[in-house]
Amino acid sequence: MSFQLTGIPYEPFASLFLLSDRELTERGARRVVALEKPGFPCRVSLVDAEIGEELLLLPFQHQPAASPYRASGPIFVRGAARPPALAAGEIPDYVATRQISVRAYDADHMMTDAAVCDGRAAGEAIKHMFDEPATAYIHLHNAKRGCYSCRVDRL
Repeated sequence: MSFQLTGIPYEPFASLFLLSDRELTERGARRVVALEKPGFPCRVSLVDAEIGEELLLLPFQHQPAASPYRASGPIFVRGAARPPALAAGEIPDYVATRQISVRAYDADHMMTDAAVCDGRAAGEAIKHMFDEPATAYIHLHNAKRGCYSCRVDRL
């Protein structure tokens, strides 16, 4: 059994980079510059921005399903973001360097299991949760700030 981490699509955010700071503020978003690395994790490319790189910080509904677990939260998106080319089962540094909350959901979008682990152990936690046949998908969150990180699907 293997799994695949995926970022969110870039397209819904591309035009936002053309907006003024005032227009972004009206949408609840902010233009920011990465001040340290790691520290500004892009949810599209699944990498940390380079120091000095421009990003948007904005709200994102990462769990849009009609479920008690419907949720949104802040995310960073890099202007130069592109989807990652991760191998099956690969845990990128973006995850491995953080404490991670691993959250399993069933087909009804109900949370069925959760764990907090060092990012280097995320692969084992993911495999353990996918051992349960009812697990339909998994979300990873950065445990410190609770922000959505990425989705994990069974292959």
